[in-house]
Amino acid sequence: MCETRRFCLAVAALSVFLQGCALSSSSQDQKSTIGESPVPELHLNLPDQPDASCMCSDTETADYNLLEKGFRALNAGDHKEAVNYFRRYQRLEGSAVVDWEAEIAVAYDKMFPNSPYYNSKAASESYHRLKREQPETVDIHQTIILMRDALAIFVALHEKIDDEQNRIDELAETLEKREEALKRLRELTLGQ
Repeated sequence: MCETRRFCLAVAALSVFLQGCALSSSSQDQKSTIGESPVPELHLNLPDQPDASCMCSDTETADYNLLEKGFRALNAGDHKEAVNYFRRYQRLEGSAVVDWEAEIAVAYDKMFPNSPYYNSKAASESYHRLKREQPETVDIHQTIILMRDALAIFVALHEKIDDEQNRIDELAETLEKREEALKRLRELTLGQ
């Protein structure tokens, strides 16, 4: 019963649609025969298409889809998926700029303590190497530039934290030696 009702409604809707199409096409014919002015041509103000003989750089031809998917995965907190996208981007595009961009993104991910790839020392080493190898005179994806700059800050902070931790360790060792010396001095003074 319910299926029959749906079928009847579908047939009725289809017939109304077809009648509307028939009426609109006949009214179109009438308008064109009456001599109505033609529709003016629409000119869009779009930039010129690049010349086919243009020699484009690697980043202009790079497909940023995988890189963008990696950014979205990283924003969602899915570090494994993000690194997988960055590595796939690196493999599929295969240029020096793309390699550098992917390595920056992976090193950036290694700075997050909740990432399964967390390794601040390896990220710091990667950053220092990549800083020396940064491609010149090419456009780099804007998010990668932000990652590079944030990575520089992370590396500097981790180096500062390491220095402070070493200083704390030295102070703790010195304090322990002083307490030991004071303990011996008390024993000597009380023993007399």
